[in-house]
Amino acid sequence: MMRGDGRKAGNAPQSRKLQTQGNQVGRMTHEQPRPQAPAASPPPRRGPFRWAILLGKCLVLALVVWGIHRTAIGAWSDLEQQGFGAARPDAAWLVAAAGLYLAGLFPSALFWHQVLWRLGQRPSLGEAVRAYYIGHLGKYVPGKALVIILRTGLIRGTRVNTALAAVSVFYETLTMMSVGAFLAAAILVVWLPDQRGLLLLACLLSLAAGLPTLPPVLDRLVRWGGKTRLAAIASEGLRPLGYGTLGRGWVLIGCGWLLAGGSLWAVLKAAGYTQPGQGLAELAVCTSAAALAVVAGFVSLIPGGLVVREAVLLGLLAAHFERAEALVSAVLARLVWLVAEVLISGILYVGGRFHRRELGPREQRGSGPRSGAT
Repeated sequence: MMRGDGRKAGNAPQSRKLQTQGNQVGRMTHEQPRPQAPAASPPPRRGPFRWAILLGKCLVLALVVWGIHRTAIGAWSDLEQQGFGAARPDAAWLVAAAGLYLAGLFPSALFWHQVLWRLGQRPSLGEAVRAYYIGHLGKYVPGKALVIILRTGLIRGTRVNTALAAVSVFYETLTMMSVGAFLAAAILVVWLPDQRGLLLLACLLSLAAGLPTLPPVLDRLVRWGGKTRLAAIASEGLRPLGYGTLGRGWVLIGCGWLLAGGSLWAVLKAAGYTQPGQGLAELAVCTSAAALAVVAGFVSLIPGGLVVREAVLLGLLAAHFERAEALVSAVLARLVWLVAEVLISGILYVGGRFHRRELGPREQRGSGPRSGAT
């Protein structure tokens, strides 16, 4: 009796507690929540960090404008010194040269987009092409680092990891240089075997740029990167970059270099320097000259490859054309390519801004980046 009564006495407070909780749940079930007015979002504040970003963008723009102006003035002065100011080149062929040059850049932009997708990033083709073309303006600023800054800055977001985007820029650039130098060396062996110095330069550039893109070497370089954040991300994300991806890049970029050679030939045609019946030989020489000049100019780290690019163009073109014709064509090609890059970059930049305004926030965000390729 005493034990049973103790259990009853001990359970009484617990029973009353459960009954009280049940009543509270019942009242909460029958009560309807009152609608609350949405809280007003606070006005955006322009902190010092946001102003610093704006100042950085203005500085980048000023550097690009300065580099372009410097290159254009130098090219025009060189043309006037050669007495080309009074000449009237064929405008139609100059337009064709600009179009072929821009078309020659597209395969590299397409390959970069494929590399990003192999790394698990998900930019659209339009976003990659826009960032690629605009990024070319960074080469007119000393150091070439602005190329990486422009490309990654234009393409980064919830669907693209910035570190992997930067690594992909290096991978595409090294592949582009390796293919260009190799193609130049192959053409020199067949068409200009006496240019031994430039042939040796092309072979060395192709080897130096191509080795880091080979999967075993790329993996070893990433391991040597240490325990930095970039190395950790790269070691995990660069595994999908195999020989298949590299082979497609060689085919695509090789086609691009052929178009670049066609652009240089169109400049010669506009100036009236081509000869009938020599189209194939002239196109081969122009392709070798354009590829090796661009690669050597990029390695020099001089803004826009100034002087270095013209020196290589002059050395190769002078083997098939008059020296004065080669010099004028080299400078005129630089001017045509510069104008083409500025025009396409302006069109793509403005067009991309309008396109983003038309899209809603959900369409802009899309799905996030994935850790691997599919």
